[in-house]
Amino acid sequence: MHDIKYIRENGEAFDGAMARRGLEPQSQALLTLDQARRDVQTRLQELQAKRNEESKKIGALKKAGEDAQGAMDAVAAIKVEMGELEEEERLIAQRLSQHLAALPNIMADDVPDGADEDENVEVSKWGDPSTDKVPEHFEIGEALGMMDAETAAKMSGSRFTILSGGLARLERALAQFFLDTHTDKNGYTEVSPPLLVRDNALFGTGQLPKFYDDQFLSGSIGGRASLLEKALEPLDRMAEQHPDKKPSEVLQMVLKDAETQEEYWLIPTSEVPLTNIVADSIVDENDLPRRYTAHTPCFRSEAGSAGRDTRGMIRQHQFYKVEMIGIVKPEDSEAEQERMVECAQGVLEALKLPYRTVKLCSGDTGFGARRTYDLEVWLPGQQRYREISSVSTCGDFQARRMNARFKRAGEKHTTFLHTLNGSGVAVGRALIAVLENYYDPADGGVHVPDVLKPYMGGVEKITA
Repeated sequence: MHDIKYIRENGEAFDGAMARRGLEPQSQALLTLDQARRDVQTRLQELQAKRNEESKKIGALKKAGEDAQGAMDAVAAIKVEMGELEEEERLIAQRLSQHLAALPNIMADDVPDGADEDENVEVSKWGDPSTDKVPEHFEIGEALGMMDAETAAKMSGSRFTILSGGLARLERALAQFFLDTHTDKNGYTEVSPPLLVRDNALFGTGQLPKFYDDQFLSGSIGGRASLLEKALEPLDRMAEQHPDKKPSEVLQMVLKDAETQEEYWLIPTSEVPLTNIVADSIVDENDLPRRYTAHTPCFRSEAGSAGRDTRGMIRQHQFYKVEMIGIVKPEDSEAEQERMVECAQGVLEALKLPYRTVKLCSGDTGFGARRTYDLEVWLPGQQRYREISSVSTCGDFQARRMNARFKRAGEKHTTFLHTLNGSGVAVGRALIAVLENYYDPADGGVHVPDVLKPYMGGVEKITA
């Protein structure tokens, strides 16, 4: 969310920032709404003063024994006009808020200009990518008999996978290794957050309203199940329960009841619940920085991804990720992003997986980010780098949407926090990278990385 005061004072700069996002100038439309709201507020203040003046006249006239009806009528008319203006102000404020909420974050000055991912800038490389072509991860997994998309599709449709045996354990081992590293070495607090959230949580981190189609929406727990149970009851039984109602009327009652059930969203990433820990709160300055990590399933509809990565686990509706969240003072956010990048790089290096770090260009930087670094792991099966971690600093963009603040010692006013998020890292893609980088062509098995052996019960190689 953007500060309208900043736009009043820096309209040209704001339009320039939006132009880097490929948007037309926005400040004039925003300032027109802002001025209309302020004009209504001024008129309301004038009417309030006038109403107070007329109210005093009523008291004075009554005290003098004179007719106060004219003054009373004037006060009543003012109240009517004020009510109309208050509704007008509410509607203008709503339109202004909706416009502001739909606009992306202002990118940092050092974000390179570019149209898409092809113009991202490589910052560094680590490791020696193998040029030996190996099978892709799904070919390896299927040959091992431990990766099954066909059975998953029967129960859930496309973009789901069943892992079993050694691969299921390897996936779990990766998650545990990531969590242990981030909590024991990197100073993060492990959290087990809700997987279902309300609208306000997704709005706070920027997924709503822009990315509505990318989310999975669910009814309240038990709400839809209750509706289904009632709907399947025989009509004569329903009639017995409501003898004064026709069966069709009872069904209408059930449907109306369902409309009042609260809806929940499945989290697209644990960034949502972890960042919202500080929503609508004032954090003690001494309690900063806050660093959270969590291992959760993530759910994404993958809207607009038809035909892309349709085989295997690269792009799934359900996947696992270990997330890192930073909540810091404004002056600390730049250093915190560099720190988070190093934390993500550290687990890849421990796994001895070749990777590169890129700075995303303007056309590839996400809606809520000021700057993003992607870590891309080498996949020999594809002979290319693929994203495995994305580390973003959001400035105060999310904090304004969540009303998340802190108070500095000795100051009366509050300051918006800065938030950061990063994958530490995506578990499924790490599994893919291990399968392809540790593949043994001699027998089709997969060697277990040294750092994962303690989590694998001593297993050194996964074989069919």
